[in-house]
Amino acid sequence: MTMQLPIRLRALSAVVGRRCAVSTGRAKVGDMSSRIAVIAIDAVQPRVVADFWCRVLGWQVLEEDDGVISIAQPDGSWPMIDVVPVPETKTVKNRLHLDLRANGMPTADELARLLDLGARRVEVGQAPSATWVVLSDPEGNEFCLLSHTVQEVRPDQ
Repeated sequence: MTMQLPIRLRALSAVVGRRCAVSTGRAKVGDMSSRIAVIAIDAVQPRVVADFWCRVLGWQVLEEDDGVISIAQPDGSWPMIDVVPVPETKTVKNRLHLDLRANGMPTADELARLLDLGARRVEVGQAPSATWVVLSDPEGNEFCLLSHTVQEVRPDQ
């Protein structure tokens, strides 16, 4: 019997590039053979979405090519985000989304900052007792703000 593992994109920056040892019942995974390099976000207005995410993450535009806007940390480290122009607007809930943690400030202050930057609260069926807040970027792409800060989860950070 092959065990199926759920895959969740949680605290991406804490996972990318690290070793994992997960037993699937078939084989033990050691060094990762792949790394997340770029997360692509489709947008009717790529500049608006790229600017939003730059302000949220403290990132900058690294490159613009054929309408695709690539943003990343100032040092260009991975993962990056490519905001890709598309003609159609978003119509359904995302099947993959980013989860963010407040870094260097209380979660309530980060929520207020995100809302000031243009994020909107979104209802996607989360329970009233959810420990995260579901938000969307200017084009409706959902993301979550988790309840615990980076420092609460990783005191060494």
